[in-house]
Formats: sequence, structure tokens, C-alpha cells
Amino acid sequence: MRTFLIILGTIGVLALGKIYIFKKPEQAGGPPPANAAVNKGKDDKGGSKPPAVSVDVYVAALQTIENDIMSSGTIMPNEEVEIRPETSGRLMNLYIKEGTFVQRGQLIAKIKDTDLQAQLKKIQFEEILAKKMEERQRKLLDINAISKDEYDITANKLNTIGADIELIKVGLEKTEVRSPFSGKIGLKSISEGAYLSPNTTIATLVQINPVKVDFTIPEKYSNEVKLGQLVKFTTDGVQTNAEINAKITAIDPKIDPNLRTLRIRALTANPAGRLIPGMFVKVNLNLQASRSIMVPTEAIVPILKGKKVFVVENGKAIEKMVETGIRNDRVIQVTSGLAVGDSIIVSGIMALKKEAAVKVKKK
Repeated sequence: MRTFLIILGTIGVLALGKIYIFKKPEQAGGPPPANAAVNKGKDDKGGSKPPAVSVDVYVAALQTIENDIMSSGTIMPNEEVEIRPETSGRLMNLYIKEGTFVQRGQLIAKIKDTDLQAQLKKIQFEEILAKKMEERQRKLLDINAISKDEYDITANKLNTIGADIELIKVGLEKTEVRSPFSGKIGLKSISEGAYLSPNTTIATLVQINPVKVDFTIPEKYSNEVKLGQLVKFTTDGVQTNAEINAKITAIDPKIDPNLRTLRIRALTANPAGRLIPGMFVKVNLNLQASRSIMVPTEAIVPILKGKKVFVVENGKAIEKMVETGIRNDRVIQVTSGLAVGDSIIVSGIMALKKEAAVKVKKK
């Protein structure tokens, strides 16, 4: 019995010691357990909380944009035509030299016309006789020796002969090939003695003062280009390589559906003949300057649905979808999606996620 009491007392002492002596460290005011430091760095969901990313920012502001469009173009002659005869026949004379200048209306070629000349001579004799007949008939009509109908027949014959003469003269004019405008003759395609038809090309005539400059621009600038606007261009074919001015004279009324470009034509003087049709030129078209938000090109992130940037708001990286315009090697125009004063992240973008914590670097 005594032994039982001793064992029961011992158990009671141990129980009291467990409650009052051997307390948990946090209950006794002692140091926290070893895993407390780990739990302190976790978020509410129990995951590790990443540190804030240090970034550089660019504050959006309006800038004046010099809107220059660079394009390639071609020198075209002001006028160009293939010289062809209007009628068929043997080429008797060719009055041109290749590469020489001819004036408007100058005779270029002559086709054999002996048959027309013979017809003209014959009908001219008939005209003389018809005139004498008409004079006699008029005198007889004046004294009522013939009827009015008889006189009208004679007068009509005279008029018909006159019309035939005009027709032959037109045919004779067609045997003469003349220059339709002033310009330079190209390389000839035929020689004297050849038989010509209306499909035969004698030579090409080009007018190279002034000359045209044909070039294209993207369709998005179609409403910003106007008639009379000046453009500048350079070409490797001119030794000075200086910029030459040209004035826009025509704008194509439609957009090329394949290339989505607008064709434009400008005109420039070429008194020295240095600009030769077919030359390649580099065109600089200066559109009206405007003010817009420009951001560094590295701030733009291309995505499947367009483009985006990251801006700093309340210490977080916030995504914003943007639309862009013109650009160069350093900056790009943002036409929508940003406001003046936005802090745009320009560094560490690849490491950013939506609403990630960021810290702006001090400069």
C-alpha cells in the first residue's frame, strides 16, 4: 500500500512539473522556434514572397515630332511616246538622228505618197472644169435659161470634188510623221526603205525637262500628303549627290490593295539633263510636325494581341495595351494607351510579371 502511494505521488509531481515548469518557449517568453524565421518570409498563402525588382522608368511627356517619310522612287520622263505612222507605205526619208533634240511639229519621217499626189492632181483638174461649169450655170440661172434644180446639181458636184480634195490632203498629211512635242529622240527601230504599218515603231520620243518623280508611301499617311507639297530626293546618278526639290503634282486616287501603299508623282526641272528617266532616287517627304508621346523602343513589349508597356503604379508593374505610330532607332510614338506623366518601365522588363512589386532606381 505504501508503495502504491509513493508511485501515485511521483506521477502527480511529474504532472505539475509538466504544467508549470516545462512550458513552451513562446509561452515562457523565450526565443521563437527555429522555423519562425522561415514563416516570416512567406505570404498569406504560404508561398515565398519575391523581392521587389529594381527598374528604371521613363516619365511620359509630349514631344514635337518631325514626321519625315523615307521612300524609294524612280525618275520618269514628263512625256514619252512611241513614234508610229498613221498609214502604211514605204519609208522614203528619215529626218532624225538618234539622241538628238527635236521641236514640236518637226518632220521626222516621210512615207512614199506618189499615188496620192497623182490622185490629187487628177481631181484638181476635175475641180477646174467643175468651177467653169458652175459659172456658166449661174449665168443661165440668172436669165432663167435653166431651172434651179439643174444649177444645184452642178454646184453640188463642185462641192463634192472639193471634199474629195480635202480627203486626199488628209491622206498626204498622214504620210508625214511629225513630232507631237519637243523632246529627245531615242534609238531608231527602222531604216529608210522599210515598209511601215501603223504598228511599226520608228523611234521613241521622250521629254526630259521637266521630269517626274514617282514614289509610294504607306497608306496610313494618305490623308497627310497634299498637292503642291515639296519633297526632296537624292540619286547616286548625280555626282553632287545634293538634295533636289520637287513639287507634288498628282496623287493616285486609290490605294494599292496588294502593297497597301499610295502612289505619288512629283515634278522637278531638269535643264541640264542630269536626271535620266529610269534613275533610282531616295525621296524624303516631310509631313506636318505634331506633338505626341514618345517612349524608348525597349519599353514596348510585342504580344499576340498587339503591344504593351509596364507602368509603375503604387509600387507595382501594371500592364497597359498601347498603339504605336512612327519610330526610329531610339524612340517610338505611342498614339493611345498612355497619359502624360505615366512612369514607364524601361529596364528589367523580361523579369516582370503582371502586378509584380517593383522599386524605382534612384539616379
